[in-house]
Amino acid sequence: MANTQTDFIGLKLRNPLIAASSGLTNSIEDIVEFEKSGVGAIVLKSLFEEEIRIEMEKDLSRMTKENFIYPETMDFYDSYDDVEDLLSGYLRLISEAKKAVSIPIIASINCVTAEKWPYYATTLQEAGADALELNIFSLPSDFSHTPEKDERLYFDIVEAIMKQVSIPVVLKISYYSSNLASLIYRLSKTEISGITLFNRFYSPDIDIHSFEVQPSHVYSSPDDLPISLRWIAIMAGRVECDLAASTGVHDGEAFIKQILAGADAVQVASAFYKHGKDYALNLLTDLEAYMDKHNFNSISDFKAKMSYARADNPAAFERTQFMKHFAGK
Repeated sequence: MANTQTDFIGLKLRNPLIAASSGLTNSIEDIVEFEKSGVGAIVLKSLFEEEIRIEMEKDLSRMTKENFIYPETMDFYDSYDDVEDLLSGYLRLISEAKKAVSIPIIASINCVTAEKWPYYATTLQEAGADALELNIFSLPSDFSHTPEKDERLYFDIVEAIMKQVSIPVVLKISYYSSNLASLIYRLSKTEISGITLFNRFYSPDIDIHSFEVQPSHVYSSPDDLPISLRWIAIMAGRVECDLAASTGVHDGEAFIKQILAGADAVQVASAFYKHGKDYALNLLTDLEAYMDKHNFNSISDFKAKMSYARADNPAAFERTQFMKHFAGK
């Protein structure tokens, strides 16, 4: 029987399959089901920075109206007591999850700035989270921003967070960058333990009859796989932290491809929405059958076998133009 155990960001996982942050990881019942289905770890549904900031602004507004602003008040405002109601449910979820399951529980924060909120990350650690994933994305749509300013956000958040926590930290980032390889490499040289490629974000569509902007493509599809596959393969073995693959993994073959490309772990969400949480059993059965077929005794026997650093034809990962398809006959 193949041994699927692996290490990711210093955590011992029974296999490299991780239930990604989603609405399916927001209750103890779901978390227990995911453990029974066989996943190696779970990323909890994200706590949004915006939620914390809105609550903080409400408290500040209330104190201003009550003529309650003086130095001692600001000391209170800088504590986490005034947003405890917002955090308490999330902290309780972490604490109860750690009691209910034995696999690693990774907390998640969806963040857009490095202001104030990093202080609250310590509460997630104290609640028992095994690691923290920071889901960071800022659309580079501001004409006044330079690429350097957009990328600085990642480093500012990392610097602020690493002052507060000692548990492993993973960045979940976007592929929107003017120099993605360099950005990933420089981030890997910080104190973080891992990078997830890539996050999935809101995509707009237009209703041509109601003239409204609405969400589109909420779930990923198998067609999304090549984006993360390419960059996992290019960066594997060339960065100084672990890599997790995300987006487009809808079957066992895609799961295996990401490991061959060099992923230390693979996050899945949309496939669980479409097929149920027990679909993890299918993915893991396919992984074990593949390992048995090729006489791979462990994940390390084939991880990164097809990465840029080890592939017979690494240039294939850097090709951007079709050479045969769509060419004239």
